[in-house]
Amino acid sequence: MNPPPPDPLSPGLAAFIESAVPSVWALETLLLLRVEPGRVWPVDRLVAELRANNTLVSDCLAGLERGGLILRDDGGFRYAPASPTLGALCDELDAAYRKRPVAVVNTITRRRSDPLQGFADSFRFGGWKS
Repeated sequence: MNPPPPDPLSPGLAAFIESAVPSVWALETLLLLRVEPGRVWPVDRLVAELRANNTLVSDCLAGLERGGLILRDDGGFRYAPASPTLGALCDELDAAYRKRPVAVVNTITRRRSDPLQGFADSFRFGGWKS
């Protein structure tokens, strides 16, 4: 049996995706907000644009906000990475998703075999916000 091919994403980007982008819906939400960084999107407008439901979009927004990728602002949300490092990772994520969408989606949907490793990584990568 052949081993699986190596992940074409950089280790740093893969780790970022695993820790900050919990679903493809969250990815789509982040990338939509990123298109117009200064625009404040009301939740109902995001629901309509993403063709999703309010609960799903609200959950995605909450996770992205906790991750330091977006901010609640004036009744809506806008793209606002908490650090230049997070901004650079979002740029890399956007480029990777355009060029290798399957690799990005596979990274998002891949389940860790060791949940303790995921917990440990959350501390290791916490420095992105600084």
